[in-house]
Amino acid sequence: MAHAVTPSPAKSGGEPTPVAYEQALTRYEPVLGLETHIELGTASKMFCSCPTGFGAEPNTQVCPVCLAFPGSLPVVNEKAVEGAIRLGLALNCSIAPWGRFARKNYFYPDMPKNYQISQYDEPICVDGHLDVTVDTPDGPREFRVEIERVHMEEDTGKTSHVGGATGRIHGATYSIVDYNRAGIPLLEIVTRPITGTGELAPLVARAYAAELRDLVRSLGISDVRMEEGSMRCDVNVSIQPVGTAEWGTRSETKNVNSLRSVERAVRSEIERQAGVLDAGHRVVQETRHFQENTGRSISGRSKEEAQDYRYFPDPDLVPVAPTEEWIEELRATLPELPAAQRARVKAEWDLSDTELRDLVNAGAIELVEATVVAGAPSAEARKLWLNELSRRATEQEVELGALPITPAQVARIISLVSEGTLTNKLARQVVEGVLAGEGGPDEVVEARGLQVVSDDGALGAAVDEAIAANPDAADKVRGGKLAAAGALVGAVMKATRGQADAGRARELILERLAGA
Repeated sequence: MAHAVTPSPAKSGGEPTPVAYEQALTRYEPVLGLETHIELGTASKMFCSCPTGFGAEPNTQVCPVCLAFPGSLPVVNEKAVEGAIRLGLALNCSIAPWGRFARKNYFYPDMPKNYQISQYDEPICVDGHLDVTVDTPDGPREFRVEIERVHMEEDTGKTSHVGGATGRIHGATYSIVDYNRAGIPLLEIVTRPITGTGELAPLVARAYAAELRDLVRSLGISDVRMEEGSMRCDVNVSIQPVGTAEWGTRSETKNVNSLRSVERAVRSEIERQAGVLDAGHRVVQETRHFQENTGRSISGRSKEEAQDYRYFPDPDLVPVAPTEEWIEELRATLPELPAAQRARVKAEWDLSDTELRDLVNAGAIELVEATVVAGAPSAEARKLWLNELSRRATEQEVELGALPITPAQVARIISLVSEGTLTNKLARQVVEGVLAGEGGPDEVVEARGLQVVSDDGALGAAVDEAIAANPDAADKVRGGKLAAAGALVGAVMKATRGQADAGRARELILERLAGA
């Protein structure tokens, strides 16, 4: 069915103005596809023995193989193949009994060989799926994202453009290349087209990227730090008029490096393409670059088709042929996967959907569970990780698990509170001391003198001083207004720097004033 639309006015430069998201969805249906690159956390590169540590001095982790010197020969990293198979199994894929590497030919300055070793028509993993859940006003909705393939390849180096305003090649004075990353093992996970998401398309894309990240992290094959580039998403979007069967032309927004940006890239591309079509133009198949500051993308280059890369089998590498026995051995190493873990802890800890979502969003499930294993009640463990420790992580701009405190130490702090050795306020000071490197919880308590004051001798003196200093409150208590005792307890707490046993202090106050 044809839809009458009012053409969008063009912005300066001739590009049509994007259409508001809600308006675009009344006329167009989005189709998504995500290609996600995961750098494996192996000790050496994909085809040579060079180290892979992040942040080394530029061009110090290279050798004749990854620099493609004449006569150098690549050798496949077995650990990388193992990681690929384990991920494929976790994604419900079939593992190919035989596959080979190909050369993908194109010129980029950050690929020393001027080709990339990759798997083309014979990937190691095919036909999988990953289920994701999106929260909606009507409750959670589950979507099955079908995985077309997982294939192995090598990463490129890193090019930096210097002297321009945007950090890109246009307007730059010169470019510099760091080849340390060239050759690091890389897995590319390619979805099949994701349809039927409607207005939830951006949220589905984000949920998929988040679930895949958590899955990879649980397998221990990558740190999936998007800010460091060890996980990057290429976001493919096309739109088609509602009621039609033919898909539109897709664009590919490259190297999106945060979950939030994945969501924004989908939304903004739907708006942009709707504006292009409404203006009577056609969408061009191209790569685009997402701009964090504007939430929009800019055109990159026209998108090559597979034949343009002139793939051919790499003559220097033997085929990969995992045996059934090896595959089953690797299957036995799979941990409890995130979806199963979430379902289990929700039941064991009697969590609501909101409480579980808070744990997931904070990346705290494993930390809380380890704290419970160390002896803490789940409710207290959740409270400390999601409140005080999450606040500290936010202040330090690090992930929760990167804080220098262990689940066992958190469990000990909770134990000290339950024993009456610490108040909640004192516990926060102990957390501060542990994070500052002052030792374990008991050492911090001893060094800072943070034990609760509960003996009647020391506490009685503080109570007497509080009564003497607050005669009006004392008179009210004597007159039967017991609520006024709160002011006296507060005075005791202030005098003891929050270390008094508040309950015992109240008892002593009432005893003193009852006999007065």
